[in-house]
Amino acid sequence: MSDLINPGLVLLDQDLGNTTEDVIRVLANTVHSEGRAENADALAADALAREAKNATGIPGGIGIPHCRSEAVTQATLVMARLHPPVDFGAKDGPADILFFIAAPAGADQAHLKLLSKLARSLMKKPFVASLREAETPERVVELVDDALGLGAPADAAPTADGAVAGSTAAATAVAGPNAVAQGNASPDAASRGAGAGGPRRLVAVTACPTGIAHTYMAADSLKNTADEMGVELQVETQGSGGAARLDPSVIRNAEAVIFATDVDVRERSRFAGLPYIASAVKRGIDEPREMIDEALAAADNPDAKRVSGDQASASQTSDAAEGWGTRIRKAVMTGVSYMIPFVAAGGLLMALSFIIGDPIAVAQQADTILTTSSLGNLGDVSLGMYIAAVLFKIGNLSMSLLVPALAAYIAYGLADRPGIAPGFTVGLVANFMGAGFIGGIVGGLLAGLCAYWLTLPRLPRWLGSLMPVVIIPLLATLFAGGLMFFLIGGPIALFMEWLTSLLTGMTGASAIALGAVLGLMMCSDLGGPINKVAYSFAAAGLGAATVANTAPQEIMATVMAAGMVPPLGLALASTVLGRKYFTEQERENGKASWLLGASFISEGAIPFAAADPLRVLPASMLGGVVTGAMTMAFGVTSAAPHGGIWVFLVIGNFLGFIAAILVGTVVTAVTVIAFKHIGNARKRVAEATVSEPAPVNA
Repeated sequence: MSDLINPGLVLLDQDLGNTTEDVIRVLANTVHSEGRAENADALAADALAREAKNATGIPGGIGIPHCRSEAVTQATLVMARLHPPVDFGAKDGPADILFFIAAPAGADQAHLKLLSKLARSLMKKPFVASLREAETPERVVELVDDALGLGAPADAAPTADGAVAGSTAAATAVAGPNAVAQGNASPDAASRGAGAGGPRRLVAVTACPTGIAHTYMAADSLKNTADEMGVELQVETQGSGGAARLDPSVIRNAEAVIFATDVDVRERSRFAGLPYIASAVKRGIDEPREMIDEALAAADNPDAKRVSGDQASASQTSDAAEGWGTRIRKAVMTGVSYMIPFVAAGGLLMALSFIIGDPIAVAQQADTILTTSSLGNLGDVSLGMYIAAVLFKIGNLSMSLLVPALAAYIAYGLADRPGIAPGFTVGLVANFMGAGFIGGIVGGLLAGLCAYWLTLPRLPRWLGSLMPVVIIPLLATLFAGGLMFFLIGGPIALFMEWLTSLLTGMTGASAIALGAVLGLMMCSDLGGPINKVAYSFAAAGLGAATVANTAPQEIMATVMAAGMVPPLGLALASTVLGRKYFTEQERENGKASWLLGASFISEGAIPFAAADPLRVLPASMLGGVVTGAMTMAFGVTSAAPHGGIWVFLVIGNFLGFIAAILVGTVVTAVTVIAFKHIGNARKRVAEATVSEPAPVNA
């Protein structure tokens, strides 16, 4: 017998409520009452969050609400036969058969594969018919064990339709798709698939956020429908059990690709050049025939959209669904994320060099020391000074790659690998012209857009092979680099020069105002675009800091201190000052947020913001404003671009740094508690911890 389900987890012909939320809460309480979840409310919240992303109802009166949750202690199935049925979002009406799949956050592969196998079984009519006819919970457990291959064979529903469906499934498993296609294809399908080269060939990828149910159900729905249509379709499922990668030869021989996904396709560039259609994973379950028809039409259409390099890391929606504004924003975020390691490594090495040697001497004499001395012949230079000069130079060279790396990976975000070389080059041009990180952003966008547009035309094979390695880098580099030199580099450089002089000249009230603005930006979206703009501004200027000009280091300290406040403030509120206003799950998150905040990881506050944005975000921003202003007022400096309290050795006025963070943390914690008190959050938390009443028989 499987340990996933027992008779206590089967609810037959019961009224569980009139809404999806009512039903899911009863199912979550059932898991909790069987000792398989620590907190029913937290489990229900995770399941409802998954339901909000995409409805889990599928054709045939079936619902499969599911989630992975920290609250679950053992992988569990709850089967419910509803009376009356409840709408779970399927096109053909409400669901009367439900399987609630509750998986632990760290579920092992064996359980994930069993859960996925059950989801696939729900696509088989005999299994579903047997569930509707089962008279006892024990019989349901037997049927599930049989579907999972863990028990004695269960009798299928003795219906004509069931017999046909069962034999078809068996034929598919034994003889493969071609055998089924020959037996079941309609005349139209046969004529469409029986071209000179045999049946039409497609490939597909299915993936959903949880990777347990919809991923595999969509794969089976597409595969079974393709067999009926006489189309040869092979599917790659990118689920929790890992991805069964398609063979490269299968992809090469395919006419088109279907992306039925709600998350990014792993290594989408493998399908470069193929016509494609894309949709949510649920459409693969609801409308498999329509998707296959659309893919075949795309294969026959010379003007159809084709997979190109720019899609490798983008959200798997159609170009029409994802506007250029979203794609550009994602590309800039990609550039910033790749830039940060250059800044972190370079900044910390430079900071370490200042600890080992005299900061002024190291900064002014590093090049001279390295050209006149060596480890074997130090001359008049001490060993410590020589090592400090080496560390400073390595860090300085790493920092000099900041703008080129930013530009290169912005271009990469738009055009995949063909954008990298033009992006690096235009980033070097921006450095040369003094256009700084703004020049890097603009240049990277220009290089990426040019490289992307050059990938669109369909070219002969002999010319197409030269495009990514010769023609695209040449033309995109010429285009973006030329525009930077002739038109936009100069004005950007003048703006950066003005901005730098303005910021370095800020003192007193104006500096405090700048700190407040930077603190507000750092805490407004917790690692999102606004946060990244403020961080990039600070990190890009860090390399220009000198002993005489510490303004860039003051800006860096302000940004880092403010970014630490949201997770620390929410940790203080949820674990110390206002526990009664937070759920048990939020209190657990608060424990982890202490370390995340101390390490300057603003994203530690995201779970709180996602659950209650109207209270958490304003409180975080208020704390960030206070911390940013205080850090500037105290003249705190940081030679490191990251690390939080762990880089205390390179933070100037460390006591002022800690004081500003502590005050901002308290402000955030007190404010969010006040907001929750006004909103009566305590009552809602108390109600959420009370178990739902047991359902009554219909």
